[in-house]
Amino acid sequence: MLLLQGRGGLLCCGGGGGGGVVGGRGALGGGDGGTKEDARQVSWAEVEAMTGGFTSAVVGEGGFSTVYLARLGGSLAAVKVHRGSSERLHRAFRQELHALLRVGRHPHIVRLLAFSDHPQHQGVLVLEFAPNGNLHHHLHAASPMPWPRRVSVALQVARALDYLHDRHVVHGDVKASNVLLDAAMAARLCDFGSARAGFAAAGGRRRPSAAVLAGSPGYVDPHYLRSGVVTKKSDVYSFGVLLLELLTGVQPFRDGRLLTADVAPKISGDDAAKIIVDRRLGCRYDADEAAAVLALAAACVGDNPTLRPSMPDVVRALHRTGRR
Repeated sequence: MLLLQGRGGLLCCGGGGGGGVVGGRGALGGGDGGTKEDARQVSWAEVEAMTGGFTSAVVGEGGFSTVYLARLGGSLAAVKVHRGSSERLHRAFRQELHALLRVGRHPHIVRLLAFSDHPQHQGVLVLEFAPNGNLHHHLHAASPMPWPRRVSVALQVARALDYLHDRHVVHGDVKASNVLLDAAMAARLCDFGSARAGFAAAGGRRRPSAAVLAGSPGYVDPHYLRSGVVTKKSDVYSFGVLLLELLTGVQPFRDGRLLTADVAPKISGDDAAKIIVDRRLGCRYDADEAAAVLALAAACVGDNPTLRPSMPDVVRALHRTGRR
């Protein structure tokens, strides 16, 4: 789920899933995360105080959660309250919490500031403020996102996924609306509701028959849809679709059509990138960079997961692209 309060407003995301036991200052302690400033567990009374007894502005709602604008330590934050008391929904909250605690801190992943996980109350995640909306909003606005910013965001999201995969976390729902933009317009990957953590998840785990499908229309890996097996290469596929979206300015699923299907016949040829690049950019893009991004995207969305590049490969390719 993604939350947006107008241009420059509060953005936050989240979702569902099941996970390990947490407590205190975060028993999982961020795992192998960047710094050791772990998210702390707060009481329900503290959650009520942050939100003025849940009277503060509602900045987003999803199927099973409501997000309130709040203040934490003098700074703006987003308090996501998971609704519902079923065991399935509680497992969903714990999975997202488990994934966020496991990844710790990274400059291009939304930061978990605090959480409340008390059996007698609803699960709560307190997430950082992102003042510049989400990538989907900027990419599909009337004024096109500049080409250099697109390449920069692509590299930042790739680095975030590389970091996750190194910690055996599969995001599971990579898409433009799950990329927030901070005050410096840098990317922050969010919404770990579909995340899978642990060696089994990263290496490939079959989706239980009763489980809800992870991913979003247009972005989801066809191999995952066929097999029910989610792996790191599922994220690679979704990231490849995101690259195509950045390149073309076209939404991945529109009017019943898949962007990947529309682009596929045009990928070959020396002028392929020129043909499919976002027309709103005019000549304001680097043709060599666009060709390199298209080639990388084509490799990422390949039908055979084993032939897709790894995220470290993707990061290196984009880094070379940005240095051209």
